[in-house]
Amino acid sequence: MTCQDPLSNLFTRIRNAKDAMHRFVDMNSSKILLEILKVLKDQGYLENYLVDAERKKMRIFLKYAEGRAPVLNEIKRISKPGLRRYVSVKKIPTVQNGFGIAILSTPMGILDGETARKENVGGELLCTVW
Repeated sequence: MTCQDPLSNLFTRIRNAKDAMHRFVDMNSSKILLEILKVLKDQGYLENYLVDAERKKMRIFLKYAEGRAPVLNEIKRISKPGLRRYVSVKKIPTVQNGFGIAILSTPMGILDGETARKENVGGELLCTVW
């Protein structure tokens, strides 16, 4: 069965794996999901991710702090297939008073909110993470 919304599927799998305290989660791979995972890893929310290009699968390793507390507390989808949310550079939200990030799809690719502000580009607000 095919997934109609792969972004929501990614976020739900990560959220469920975090709540169950799993070390990793497996799912199908795509270019946009890999770009989002790259941003999450660069910002320190994920340990790592591995891609099997032959089978189009990926394994996402979650990051935990001391005491097995998850680093990623919440990941929330903002723009949905039924209602897209676009923001200008001036309206990119600050998440949890700067302790979280917003991930945007811009003409320059998938960027976090701070990088999008520096590059002076807006776009579709995909999700917020903290």
